[in-house]
Amino acid sequence: MSAAVEQRVAWRVMAIAGACVVALSGPSSAQAPTPPSGAAKPQSAAPANPISRAIVKAWESAKRNLIESAEQMPESDYEFKPVDQVRTFGQLLAHVAGANYVFCSAARGEKSPSSEDAFEKNARTKAAIIKALSDSVGYCDVAYKGLTDRSAAESIALPFDGGDGPRAAALIDNTGHLNEHYGNLVTYFRIKGMVPPSSRR
Repeated sequence: MSAAVEQRVAWRVMAIAGACVVALSGPSSAQAPTPPSGAAKPQSAAPANPISRAIVKAWESAKRNLIESAEQMPESDYEFKPVDQVRTFGQLLAHVAGANYVFCSAARGEKSPSSEDAFEKNARTKAAIIKALSDSVGYCDVAYKGLTDRSAAESIALPFDGGDGPRAAALIDNTGHLNEHYGNLVTYFRIKGMVPPSSRR
């Protein structure tokens, strides 16, 4: 099993565990006992939807890294790749843009408006690739920002022939995919003698 597959399996396990927590938690019919007079007040309840909030937070971090990478690299280096067998810097970003639509359309319960390889085949300039990436991120934002713990646990048809599973799995896999390819981009920046966005902050 490759490292990439192992990472995706780990993300999937996390998603399923989160879904189980949601499924097993529900409103309790028992009421909490009233504390005696003068007792310390109980701590305030945890924020609503903690699982989905964590998923959204991870997405916000991952998309920021990709967008800032796209903006930082000079257009002249969009054709750079360390060896012939891998994608260029620009192709990696274009690939992520296409995959965003596939993952997030499944989470949104609709047909993907773009194929996975559409931008990798057709977006050639820095401006075109940034637009494709930004548009795909905006499309995904709808799926993430509308997420609740309950909707995260709902069963959907997962992308890439993944069978049925919780909506959270598609969104966690998508964020994992961004992080995977940001790792590639970091090496490209370092080879070019540049500091990647997350290290510049």
